[in-house]
Amino acid sequence: MANKSQNWILMATAQTPTNIAVIKYWGKRDETLILPINDSISVTLDPDHLCTTTTVAVSRSFEKDRMWLNGKEISLSGGRYQSCLREIRSRANDVEDEERGIHILKQDWEKLHVHIASYNNFPTAAGLASSAAGFACLVFALAKLMNVKEDQGKLSAIARQGSGSACRSLYGGFVKWVMGNDVNGSDSVAVQLANDTHWDDLVIIVAVVSSRQKETSSTTGMRESVETSALLYHRSKEVVPKRILQMEEAIQNRDFPSFAQLACADSNQFHAVCLDTCPPIFYMNDTSHRQVLIISYIEKWNRSEGTPQFIRVGKESMLNVGTKVSYWMFYVLGDKSILQDAGIEAMKDVEALPPPPEIKGNIPSQKYKGDVSYFICTRPGRGPVLLADESLALLHPKTGMPK
Repeated sequence: MANKSQNWILMATAQTPTNIAVIKYWGKRDETLILPINDSISVTLDPDHLCTTTTVAVSRSFEKDRMWLNGKEISLSGGRYQSCLREIRSRANDVEDEERGIHILKQDWEKLHVHIASYNNFPTAAGLASSAAGFACLVFALAKLMNVKEDQGKLSAIARQGSGSACRSLYGGFVKWVMGNDVNGSDSVAVQLANDTHWDDLVIIVAVVSSRQKETSSTTGMRESVETSALLYHRSKEVVPKRILQMEEAIQNRDFPSFAQLACADSNQFHAVCLDTCPPIFYMNDTSHRQVLIISYIEKWNRSEGTPQFIRVGKESMLNVGTKVSYWMFYVLGDKSILQDAGIEAMKDVEALPPPPEIKGNIPSQKYKGDVSYFICTRPGRGPVLLADESLALLHPKTGMPK
């Protein structure tokens, strides 16, 4: 590795969206490789509203691998991070930057250390698949930095080893995670069913009830379900294969009634599996009666004729969870035009009102435990991209440390 300068830093910055499952992944047949017991399907969300931005840097001056998440340094010693780093390094190729005199040979990557800075533009523990976006972005950014030539499908198999759902964030639009059959996981990859423009009038409205970390982690919950739930095995063998085919057809035909019915049924069955686990898992415990109200309203929205009906029911639901209607728009993040396009005549003057005093920054606080904190309005979005604008990097180009 001969370089004109010994103080060079090479960086890459990527942005990767999160995704939300409409046919869920729950349960692993191999915990180390993160191989699921069933296929799953998700919608990739617009990265302008829900994404992870990650900058990765390499330099001969770095003494060890380091990572900062949302400004706080975290350990990279965990097996999932190590798996992703190891797999990407093993696929690295020569990198040359003639202008800066940087020449890195394939075999050098095993000796070079990296710095990683990652930032989520949404609460990390809000149930919005932050780990999916995070590991997908990490793998994508490292692959660009190290000149890895694998296609997105093979990269998805690497991201899967960090977080199962991460494999689906390597594509935009509508994505299927194929469970695969090989014991080494080589065929457990993500494939794109349709791109982000396929269903351009579909909107997604996320009601964030709590941004606190759940009491039972997904890893622990899945393990306990696999060990104790008979319903889980019935679901994976008998129910999910049929739903996968039905959901693929609904997506291709842009059949919203079928799409909504399947998504709601699968979500409800997921909670049934959690209750069938020993000891039972209560992911709705903190929201209790208020959460039941929200689910009831969602069912109504999906059965309605159009978005204006959502607005009407939405305002009612806000009242039911203790939020003043006059402040409606202050509790909406993301693409507010989704609501405006629906014709909210009664809400014309809302933007001119002062925000509620409890709102700090962009995220409102809850008045009562289980309240809707805020809504995120978004749409299907594109897959990961490399950001060319160096000002968007999270690491300083001269030091390789967080800005």
